[in-house]
Amino acid sequence: MKGLKPTLLALFVSGVPALALAGAGFQPLDEASMGNVTGQAGVSIELETKISIDRFLYQDEGAFVVDYISIGGAERTDFFGFNGIGGPSATDTLDNIRIDIDLLSDGDAAINIVPTNFAAVDFRITTGAWSLLATDGSNNHTNLMSYFYAEGLMGRGSIHIDTASDVMRLRTGFAIETMEFDVPFLALGVRGMQITGADYDLTFPSPLDLFAEVDLYIYEGARLSSNVSSLAIDMPSFRADIGIDELLVGQQSVGSVFVDDLAIMNTRMRVYGH
Repeated sequence: MKGLKPTLLALFVSGVPALALAGAGFQPLDEASMGNVTGQAGVSIELETKISIDRFLYQDEGAFVVDYISIGGAERTDFFGFNGIGGPSATDTLDNIRIDIDLLSDGDAAINIVPTNFAAVDFRITTGAWSLLATDGSNNHTNLMSYFYAEGLMGRGSIHIDTASDVMRLRTGFAIETMEFDVPFLALGVRGMQITGADYDLTFPSPLDLFAEVDLYIYEGARLSSNVSSLAIDMPSFRADIGIDELLVGQQSVGSVFVDDLAIMNTRMRVYGH
């Protein structure tokens, strides 16, 4: 993490040949001049994008595949009965995003993701099939999920990398208005799934309570079972309300589901190879 301390300007200047700088009329900065520009201002990036991936493949001895991944805008601005909460315009791109990047005096990196305009960032995520595939020539496969569809909002996001502890803290607030997917090998289907903040009241809804908050600490840490290095992910708490309009079993509806104030506490996960 100590490598975060040099400024972007210093890295850029050190990587450009001296002749090219001289030919363009640039004069090298001495250490005193460089000190005067270090830390004077951060960087802001306004972003519009749409992402598509034909196939994601993870291969071990067998393979896991996700086809036709698309991430973009929801093409509307009304969510949860609130007009204009998404947007500001109804497009199929991820927009209304500003990323503020600051390198602090103690070496920490602070990245804030906020809406450019006073509206949440609307998104749509879709995929094709999720499958397990044999690689031994047998052509065996299991269709884990035939498709996935979700539309929702992101209220904010932030990343803070602390150089004193080498810990990255990731925080975001999100709400899912509708999610659908089928799980063929279990004969299950989900329609109209919603995820909101635990304090969101369906009778007297308020956009201030709409977002479920995720707070993750990500770092290099020992495994839970031994003092061996792993990727550590800690989640102190997560609270949300989760509703499903229609749960399908064997292509037949078995009713709706609502989970009020789901609380997941003191969660620790360690990821490593074996």
